[in-house]
Amino acid sequence: MRHLKAGRKLGRNASHRKALMRNLAVELFRHERIITTLEKAKEARPFVERLITLARKGTLHARRLVIARLGPPAKAEVAPEDDENTEIILNKLFNEIGPRFVDRPGGYTRIVKRHERRLGDGGRTAYLELLKPGETKFQKRAPAPAPAPRVTAPPPAPTPAPAPQPEAPPAPEATTAAEAANPPVPPAPETPPPTPPPA
Repeated sequence: MRHLKAGRKLGRNASHRKALMRNLAVELFRHERIITTLEKAKEARPFVERLITLARKGTLHARRLVIARLGPPAKAEVAPEDDENTEIILNKLFNEIGPRFVDRPGGYTRIVKRHERRLGDGGRTAYLELLKPGETKFQKRAPAPAPAPRVTAPPPAPTPAPAPQPEAPPAPEATTAAEAANPPVPPAPETPPPTPPPA
């Protein structure tokens, strides 16, 4: 298992990788855009962004930490106008690049993939570039929202059959006004004949 083995080896030992990162960082600070392989660009990006974060502070301590990572300035025999002089790169980093990103909390570089492959081995190549002043990274288009579930209307409930109507009592026969004034008297119940007393 390859636990705690972060980072790419890039076919180099540790000191060679360190020198590679220094060279890529110096060239990026000098030209602000370089072409390299995609894997090297992905490895150099955090190295470069940590240096820019130190340059944003602008303190003497930060400057010494950057020198420790990029290597000491060139010796006296190198002309000051020589491109290889690290002092020129340090001044550009602390005077131009660092103040450019003072208000930006990280994300100072951009990797743009190229469609051209490297000649020889066909390795993938990419641009590694610094953002311009006031530039923001291009935001990827937001993914389309998930489609809403299709809600089908429930089938209409069957209409209940009408309840049977109770039969109405027969309507009373129409009565005349005279009959209403003198209603008929019901007949008296028949009484049984009196029984004779016993003897």
